Amino acid sequence: MTGPVLAVDVGGTKLAAAVVEPDGTLRDRVTVPTPADGQKAAAALDRLAREVAAKGPAGRLVGLGVGSAGPLDLNAGTVSPVNITDWRPFPILDALRPVLPGRPAVLAGDGQCMALGEYWRGGYTTRAMLGMVVSTGVGGGLVLDGRIHPGVTGNAGHIGHIVVDLDGPPCPCGGRGCVEAIASGPR
Repeated sequence: MTGPVLAVDVGGTKLAAAVVEPDGTLRDRVTVPTPADGQKAAAALDRLAREVAAKGPAGRLVGLGVGSAGPLDLNAGTVSPVNITDWRPFPILDALRPVLPGRPAVLAGDGQCMALGEYWRGGYTTRAMLGMVVSTGVGGGLVLDGRIHPGVTGNAGHIGHIVVDLDGPPCPCGGRGCVEAIASGPR
């Protein structure tokens, strides 16, 4: 694929979208707070994506890339972010495809997107990298031989819900003592 893409980032605190050029340059970036209500978040995501797509090079956007807090179901194109409880599961690809009809749409974990971007633009020469995100939640992504390694479910490298303290605090995922319950930004 050559040409600019519409990139969308879904997190527990913010929704962001931008046009990304093939060299990685970001244009027309817009960010809004993530509404706590799932329906309002879905509407805000749609408005945000349409606003950025309209600013982009008319008709030149060749695809859509979505990075989201997880967990994900790549086969179904759904996300179930722990910090957006109404989105379990949310058909994010189906919701955003109408913004760029007929063009490819790809879903990955936000930590995976971060790791691949850092690997690509950071000049890494190693064959493998684990990138970690500590924000509203804790995520991660594996890059092996220059490509995201999603694993069978699309969640490989997502370390936030690994239990590290069996007697630890409750986590929004329903577990106890998860890395995210102990080490996320709000914690």
